[in-house]
Amino acid sequence: MATDDVSQLADSLAKTQVVEGELSYKGQGRKLDNAQSVEEIVKEIQDFQGLQALRLEGNTIGVEAAQAIAKALETKSEFKCCYWSDMFTGRLRSEIPPALNSLGDALMKAGARLTVLDLSDNAFGPDGVKGIERLLKSTACHTLQELKLNNCGMGIGGGKILAAALTECHKQSTAKGNPLRLKVFIAGRNRLENDGATALAHAFQLMGSLEEVHMPQNGINHPGVTALATAVQHNPDLRVLNLNDNTFTKKGAIAMAQGLKHLRSVQVINFGDCLVRSEGAIAIAETVSEGLPILKELNLSFGEITEEAALVVAQAVQGKDHLEKLDLNGNCLGEDGCEALRETMDSMDMGNLLGSLSDDEGEPEDDEDDDDDEEDDEEDVDEEEVEEEEEEEEEEEEEEEENGSVDQVSTPPSAPRPPDVSSFLSFPSPDKLLRLGAKRAVLIQQQVDVVDAGKTAEAFLKISSVYKEEDEEVKAAVLDSVDAVLRKAFSSPSFEGYTFVSSILVMLGLLKSEDKVKPVRVVPGHLQALEHAVRQDYFPKEHIAVLKAFMSRHSEALESCCGARTCLQSTLQRVQSES
Repeated sequence: MATDDVSQLADSLAKTQVVEGELSYKGQGRKLDNAQSVEEIVKEIQDFQGLQALRLEGNTIGVEAAQAIAKALETKSEFKCCYWSDMFTGRLRSEIPPALNSLGDALMKAGARLTVLDLSDNAFGPDGVKGIERLLKSTACHTLQELKLNNCGMGIGGGKILAAALTECHKQSTAKGNPLRLKVFIAGRNRLENDGATALAHAFQLMGSLEEVHMPQNGINHPGVTALATAVQHNPDLRVLNLNDNTFTKKGAIAMAQGLKHLRSVQVINFGDCLVRSEGAIAIAETVSEGLPILKELNLSFGEITEEAALVVAQAVQGKDHLEKLDLNGNCLGEDGCEALRETMDSMDMGNLLGSLSDDEGEPEDDEDDDDDEEDDEEDVDEEEVEEEEEEEEEEEEEEEENGSVDQVSTPPSAPRPPDVSSFLSFPSPDKLLRLGAKRAVLIQQQVDVVDAGKTAEAFLKISSVYKEEDEEVKAAVLDSVDAVLRKAFSSPSFEGYTFVSSILVMLGLLKSEDKVKPVRVVPGHLQALEHAVRQDYFPKEHIAVLKAFMSRHSEALESCCGARTCLQSTLQRVQSES
């Protein structure tokens, strides 16, 4: 072969970058307006035998140019991969749908079976999604494995159109015996918000085949996150979940923790900048501790997580042999908290896996609104006064029953009051509990809304507040009532155990809540009843580590209950070692 011919061939290969069935014009910056401007590309497509992939990224393609390229693709039955990101720069948005329709129709006519469709970085909005709607519903996409629509400005409308198209594709492909099994979905920076995310979540749940989901920076709040959490648990092969820079808050984080709970293949979780907060972080930590055996990366950065919750997260990754990085940067640990976190990771021989803490925002300020505090104090005073008045009335009634009242001649003795569970739960006292009678445990169980983990936690603390170690009758009544309520609660499949535990911690003043819950005054009975509960068969062992972590931390709230606290710590340690 002549030298000139060799050079010519080399130049041609370098220009088109032919690699295993791929024809590439990537990053060449061509402005392709009409059929004449793409004559060379069209000829190369036509001449390429067995064309499987076409790269057009980094060029700008007009409607006529797209139509000419489409015509050349009509005979390419082996075509599989569309690498068409960033190919409409400087074009009117109205030009994009017809261009995409032409290309899509050509692939359908060719009988292509796509595996990759990448249209990222094309700001085409909802109308652009309409431009690929027919293609997505067609047999050409029954084999689609990767769909990449990052930074396309789809919005809520585009998200809904996309979800409907994927749903239809799955329906038609299933009817033909080969269900759509999409593996990779990428749609960051699209302003999908809750409605768009929820629509897509329904499609994800239907497919159940996803391995990677990337939806960062979409303005999704807890309703959308909750919908995605439901979809996640129906995709057992999920490896990567990236929802960075959306807004979970506690509700979304707890829902997502539940969704991830039984997955075994997850390797990367990126919930950075998602405002998971401390309670959400604890829920996620429990999920990590219980499962996710091959987790490699956990990102909970910039989530307003406090020191105590961060330490629970750190302890949750202990024993994760595949872990490569734990990112807790940008939270609210403070200097001492950062040091405690480093020490914890070092003690587990995992210090090198902890990411930088250089952007820590310091300990959260405790200067709650003074007005709110005053209102809370007034409410406490009012409750105490009502309780005292109620008890005085009861004492007077008892005296009248014993001694007779001055008007007893004209008025018959009043019938004894029936047991009143509401009165006990509103203003607990040992006497009220005992007066509920032998069926007190059943009566209290019926009164407590055990579907609501927060209300269950509140009831638990009220019952346990009257516990008396020295009074066997009261002690037995408290423990029987606690057992009845918690056994029923934990036996319900829908009961959120981690919410119950975090609510207990919040109400005891050991964990700061985003809901500004005013803690109760901790008494030994709270810890003694909890020590009893964690030993019972109904209490899930996966919550032990979280309780143990918080009971081991210094807290002024627990200083008046040293004996009960030590006993609880000992029991938690024993139960954890036995499980």
